[in-house]
Amino acid sequence: MAAMPGHTATHKTYTIYLSNNFVGNDWRQQMERVANVAVNKGPLKGRVDLKIENAENTVQAQINSLNNIIRQKPAAILIDASSAEALNPTIKKACDAGIVVVSFDQTVSAECAYKLHSDFDIMANNQAEWMASILGGKGKVFMDRGLAGAPISEQFEKNFGAVLKKYPGIEIVGYFNGNYAAGPEQEGVASLLAAHPQVDGIFSQGYGTGAIKALQNADRPMVPIVAAAFNGTGVTCAETKGAKCWLGANPPSLSAEAIKLAVDILDTGKKPADTTVLFNSPGLTTDMVDAKYAPNSSAVKIELGKTVFPDLAPGLSLPVSPSWVEITPKEASGT
Repeated sequence: MAAMPGHTATHKTYTIYLSNNFVGNDWRQQMERVANVAVNKGPLKGRVDLKIENAENTVQAQINSLNNIIRQKPAAILIDASSAEALNPTIKKACDAGIVVVSFDQTVSAECAYKLHSDFDIMANNQAEWMASILGGKGKVFMDRGLAGAPISEQFEKNFGAVLKKYPGIEIVGYFNGNYAAGPEQEGVASLLAAHPQVDGIFSQGYGTGAIKALQNADRPMVPIVAAAFNGTGVTCAETKGAKCWLGANPPSLSAEAIKLAVDILDTGKKPADTTVLFNSPGLTTDMVDAKYAPNSSAVKIELGKTVFPDLAPGLSLPVSPSWVEITPKEASGT
């Protein structure tokens, strides 16, 4: 992660709002839980009066909510945005009022706002390099196109393809749209398995468990799979005979990182030179290989009870804790 200013000796408490527009999946709910836990322990304890505002899932609803928040004159506003562009006039109003604005996860383009998000280019490159390494540079693979029209889906497909072009022995023989859901992923892979007698690896942008289930139902051998770092995926990879996985992490603890960034700026008055802060979280893998990993990235071994947790919800996103505060898996899952 890019360097941030450190804390000073100040003990001032800041009122910080978190504006969220959607709570309909496990990631967003975990994101809010982690934010609440983080401000009550470690270096943020006693430093933040955190208020979370969940708007309805429309751009206008989030704009209305943000206008109400601005009238409260908080020290900072954190935003998981409904639109990269449409919130900009409202965000400028907050900046002009002297409010520090940090957008995270789904970020905005407003120049005055800080943008904190996972480096999906590095994640996709690492996953593709791992696949190329574990296949020995040759084989036939299926490629998940994610969700039609989603910019991140297109970004992953582009990066996967760019890496594989360096390995002429690897051939993409089929595409499917996993839609970030296990059901469509399983259906897409099952359809491709029926049409292709050989597959040596599968690129999923979602859970990966749908791909594993499709292979099992078709009585086909397990093949290396890349997917997202969900707890259920990690457990399945650990418990399934022959499974080899690399799971890329987009941690919900980005909310805690956004709070810390805002507090650091407020404490010191110093702002990062770049308003975009890319966050690289270690991936999870069953097999450590000599892949050509991108700079500043790493992986940890998938181990039951240590890095993945059979007794916790499959939708828990991993890893659960930032490096500067200890948040337990149970705290992150709300159990």
